[in-house]
Amino acid sequence: MKPIVIKIGGSTLGNHDTTLKDLVALQKRGVIPIVVHGGGNKVTDWLKRQGTPTSFKDGIRITDEYSLEMVAAVLGGLVNTDLVAAINALGGKAVGMTGVDGNLTESKCHDPELGYAGKIIKVNPEAVHAVVDAGFIPFIAPPGAKATDEPADIPYVNINGDDIAAALADALRAERLIFLTDVEGIRDADGNLLPKLSAEQVRALMANGVIVGGMIAKAEAALLALEKTPRVQIIDGRIPHALIDAVDGKAVGTVIS
Repeated sequence: MKPIVIKIGGSTLGNHDTTLKDLVALQKRGVIPIVVHGGGNKVTDWLKRQGTPTSFKDGIRITDEYSLEMVAAVLGGLVNTDLVAAINALGGKAVGMTGVDGNLTESKCHDPELGYAGKIIKVNPEAVHAVVDAGFIPFIAPPGAKATDEPADIPYVNINGDDIAAALADALRAERLIFLTDVEGIRDADGNLLPKLSAEQVRALMANGVIVGGMIAKAEAALLALEKTPRVQIIDGRIPHALIDAVDGKAVGTVIS
């Protein structure tokens, strides 16, 4: 059975009760979920506590050295641990990790304006395979490992969780990739939900400025995943049992194929 890669957006982390229950139910069904999570809002909150402002470019956090440390501490530490503990308490089996573990996502800083934020250039999925083979759901957080030719002063790289999910779906040849976010899906210029889209239609919506903000990263990630993953779905993770409905093939959100 091929795995399903599931991205839990940071915007839904306060409303994830049914998502976690759904994940446990899927695991007990024999489905193989690979979970990637964000939590950028929590990183921003912690930076605010320290009096540090946050800026974004096309939905990607502009990451200085201090922000990079906060990403690792909050996402790889606090948020990841909370999610794994919740899954275990619900009767599931989960293991937390980041893109640094096992050199899972080798990454490069590609845009000076983004600082220590970058893009994945290679996936080494052996650690994920080991976790899954042992019967656990991997919960994967940013940051990612740095590529071998990156400068010595870069310890690791801040990677958008959407990019991690897409790269894993591609490397694992996943059955599908599901994004859980805080909107119903992709909408047209008039605000109408678009239940089905092709890759070409997604590119057109991006080119015409209909897809904007944080949805840009999801759209780009969807296009990457579709190279080897037949189906990408963007759903509202706040809706009870939306994840189960998506896995069961019900018409929720936007399906890109």
